[in-house]
Amino acid sequence: MPKGVPRNQTTQRNVLHRLKIARGHLDKVIAMVENDEYCIDVVHQSLAVQAALKKSDQTLLENHIRHCVAHEVAKGEGETIADELIGVIKKS
Repeated sequence: MPKGVPRNQTTQRNVLHRLKIARGHLDKVIAMVENDEYCIDVVHQSLAVQAALKKSDQTLLENHIRHCVAHEVAKGEGETIADELIGVIKKS
C-alpha cells in the first residue's frame, strides 16, 4: 500500500490553505485565552479551528478514496484498504 500522499497540486494547495486557516484560528484562540477574553468568543474561534481541520480532513479523504483506494482495489487489496477506511471512520 502506498504510504505517501499522492495528490495533484490543486489538492495540495487546498489542504495547505485549510491547515493554515486552522493554524491562524488556533493562534487566535490561544491569544484569547491568554487575554482572558469572553468564553463564548473563545468557543466560536475554537469551532472555526475545528471546521477548518474538518474541511482539510475531508479533502484529504476524498483524494485518498479517488486515487489511493481505487489503485489498491485494482491491485486486489480491497480488504486491506476497506479496513483502513473503517478505522478512520471509527475515529471520527
